[in-house]
Amino acid sequence: MAERKIVAVTSCPTGIAHTYMAAEALSKAGAAAGADVKVETRGSIGAENELTAADIAAADAVIVAADTAVPEERFAGKPVIHASTGQAIKDSASLVARALAGADAAAAAGASPAAAGSSAATAASGSYLDQVAAAKAEQKSRQKGAYRHLLTGVSFMIPFVVAGGILIALSFAFGITAFEEEGTLAAALFEIGARSAFALMVPILSGYIAFSIADRPGLAPGMIGGVIAGSIGAGFLGGIISGFLAGYVALWLVRNIKLPKAAQGLLPVLIVPLISTAAVGLAMIYVVGEPVQYINARLTEFLQGLSGGSALVLGVILGVMMAFDMGGPVNKAAYTFSVGLLGSGVNEPMAAVMAAGMTPPLGLALATTLWPRRFTEEEHEAGRAAWVLGASFITEGAIPFAAADPLRVLPSIIAGSAVAGAISMAAGIELNAPHGGAFVLAIPNVLTNLPIYLVAIAAGSVVTAVTVATLKRRVSVGEEAAVAGAPA
Repeated sequence: MAERKIVAVTSCPTGIAHTYMAAEALSKAGAAAGADVKVETRGSIGAENELTAADIAAADAVIVAADTAVPEERFAGKPVIHASTGQAIKDSASLVARALAGADAAAAAGASPAAAGSSAATAASGSYLDQVAAAKAEQKSRQKGAYRHLLTGVSFMIPFVVAGGILIALSFAFGITAFEEEGTLAAALFEIGARSAFALMVPILSGYIAFSIADRPGLAPGMIGGVIAGSIGAGFLGGIISGFLAGYVALWLVRNIKLPKAAQGLLPVLIVPLISTAAVGLAMIYVVGEPVQYINARLTEFLQGLSGGSALVLGVILGVMMAFDMGGPVNKAAYTFSVGLLGSGVNEPMAAVMAAGMTPPLGLALATTLWPRRFTEEEHEAGRAAWVLGASFITEGAIPFAAADPLRVLPSIIAGSAVAGAISMAAGIELNAPHGGAFVLAIPNVLTNLPIYLVAIAAGSVVTAVTVATLKRRVSVGEEAAVAGAPA
C-alpha cells in the first residue's frame, strides 16, 4: 500500500514557539501512523517549508493547526481538519488519525470530500462520547470568531512592538533622557523605536484584524482607522474597535454590492476602499473616538495610580494568566494587555508579565536539576532546553512537563508565576522592552529595579520547583534506570 500523505499548516500569534512545536508534533505523529506529513510553518519570519501545488494535490488530507488566519483556499476539495496549535502539540496523534479517517471517507464517498472528511474524522474517534467530543472540537476550531481575528492582528503587530521596544531600551542605555538631545545616537534610536515602530503598532493591529475578517478589502480601512485611533488618543483599544469595524463593513460591502460584470473590477480597488474607509473614519472621529479616548485615559490613570495591595493583586492575576496555558489564549491576553499599555507609558504590567512568563520553564528546569528522580529522561531533556527557553521569555518551554503531568505541573507553575508577578508589580518595577527575557535586562535603564526583579524571577522559579517536586512522585523503576546514578 502506498504511503499516506498529509499536508499541514501551523501558525500561532507570536510565531515563536507554538508554531514550530506543533509542526514537530504533527511530523512525529504522522511517522508513527505510517504517514508522510509535510508541515508549512507560518511563524514570525514568514512561511517556511511552503506547500507547493504538487504537495497539496498529492495529499490525502490537510491539517490546519492555527490560532490566526491562514490562506485555506488552496485546500479546496481536500478533507481538512482544523485545530489550534495547542491541540496539535498535546493531541497530534488524534489529529493525524482524524485526517486519515477523513481521507478514507472522502475516497469511499467519491464526492464532497471536505464534508466527508469532517464526518469521518468524528466516526474515527471510537466510542459515542469520543465522537461527540471530536465533533465539538472540530466545530470550535473551525470558528473564525472575534478572538481569531484579534490574534491575527496581534501576530502582525508583535514584531513592530518588539523591534520598537528594544530600540527604545537601547536609546535609554545612553541615559534615560539622552534621546532629548537632537542629533545623538540616542535620539536616532528613540526616533526609530518610539516615533516610527510604535507609531505603526495600532494601525498594523487594526489593519490585520480587518484583514482577518474581510481579507484584502479590509486592509486599507483597517489601517487608516488605526491611524485615526492613534491620532485622536483612542490608542490600543480604539485600534481594536476600528479593526473590527473596518473588517465587517468591508465584508458587508463585498457581499452586498452587485455590479455589472464590466464594472466588477472597480469593486476592490475603488468602491469598497472608498466607502469603507469613509465610514470607518467618520465613525472613529464622530462616534467612537471621544468615549474610547476617555476610557483609555481613565484606565491609564488607574494603572499609574496602583500601589501596595492593588498592584500586588494585579501582579497575581497577570502571573496566573501567563502560566495558565503557557503561550495559549489566556497567556496571550495578558501579554497583549501589557503591550498595549506600553504606548501609554504604563510599563509596570510589562515587567510583571515577562517575569511571570520566564518563571515556569526556569522553575521546572531547576526542579529537574535538584530532584532528578522525580522526572523521566524525556523530562530531563526538556529541562535542559527549558533553561534557555525560560531565560528567553518563552513560556512554552513548560509545555512538555504540563502535557505529561498536568495535575501536578499546572498548579506548580501557576503558583510560581503568581509570586513573580506579585513581587514585580508590588515593587513598581517598570520594563521598557516588550520581549527578550534575560537578554534585554543587561541594557542599562531598560528596567527600573534590576536586583528586585531578579529576586522576583528567582522566587517564582523556586516556588515552582519546590511545589512540583513536592507534588510529583519518584518515577517508576523502569524510568529510574534512565537517570541511574542521579542523587535522590
